[in-house]
Amino acid sequence: MSLRIATFNVENLMTRFDFTGFRNQLRQDRVIKLFEIQSEGVYQQLEQARVVASTDDTRQMTALAIADADADILCLQEIDSMGALQAFEYGYLFRMVGTGYRQKYLVKGNDSRGIDVAVLVREETHDGQKIELKEIKSHAMLTYRELDLFNDQLALTNRIDDKIFKRDCLELDLSIGGVPLTLYVVHFKSMDGPRTNGVNSRQATMPVRRAEALAVRRIVESRFGAGHTARKNFVICGDMNDYQERVNVIGVRRSGYRFEHTDETESALDVFSHDGFAENVARRRDPLDRWTLYHARGPEEQWLCQLDYLWLSPALAKANTGRVPEIIRNGQPFRTIFPPGQGVERYPRTGWDRPKASDHCPVVMTLDLT
Repeated sequence: MSLRIATFNVENLMTRFDFTGFRNQLRQDRVIKLFEIQSEGVYQQLEQARVVASTDDTRQMTALAIADADADILCLQEIDSMGALQAFEYGYLFRMVGTGYRQKYLVKGNDSRGIDVAVLVREETHDGQKIELKEIKSHAMLTYRELDLFNDQLALTNRIDDKIFKRDCLELDLSIGGVPLTLYVVHFKSMDGPRTNGVNSRQATMPVRRAEALAVRRIVESRFGAGHTARKNFVICGDMNDYQERVNVIGVRRSGYRFEHTDETESALDVFSHDGFAENVARRRDPLDRWTLYHARGPEEQWLCQLDYLWLSPALAKANTGRVPEIIRNGQPFRTIFPPGQGVERYPRTGWDRPKASDHCPVVMTLDLT
């Protein structure tokens, strides 16, 4: 019996307009900066027109990427609300996959922008096995104090009674044709932020992500027992906003590029991997072919890295030793630099930088369940 599971950060599936850019230049879209706008009312009209004009192409590509993943269970990040999810499914996804995902789950989390994790589930797998939800649980209210995770590094930017998860860890107990499977869907703290005392934003925010990873591990161990997790069927999936390796892209368009793989000395995700607690199955792919996001701040700082993960329990990893995850990159903009041999056909109307399906790529894997 098999099951296809995917994770995808769809990048701001929103039903609201953000007008804060009129007063905060850092929140203002680059195209708006080209125009001199004196009135907040005019700014709001232009911002609405900009968003509406670009969203249709974007969401068609998002739906195409989801259709290409063709998952039985789809774990999503950056969803504004259940209303946004339903409107997207009815107006876009239905045109690609039909009435595929009748079960939808979203619980409001802690994100300051109101973006949440969500899960779409088919009623049956591709081979006809029933998918049933037995229980769903949000862990958004957990604090550092409750799990005894507070430390001096966290104290620089957090308080002991702050919530651990910057969005949520959504736990779903499922039955797939009678076989139990538990999902933990997350979206960890972003790497954005200013440099502080010479420390880059990734390092400055890593204590928060490490605490989130430790909290997920504690939740799993509490659920199954610390000595029994290796024998259970669980998957930790989502956008974890950290990487253990990256591919440096060196060069410029005119003269060409070379690609240099490098391992990071430290990552929040070491919490999962250092003792075999779970396996990042994307590492079964070639080192230059594991990336799910292209990062660039000009030719001096550009790399490919994995931010989107399916971490399998040891039992699931062992039962699927011959399986390799797929990474759907057809929705990437043309500015994304692909290593040799990885080029794909982009979706219609894809732009140099936008529109695009998302800044992230879906990761999908077929799992054998026993």
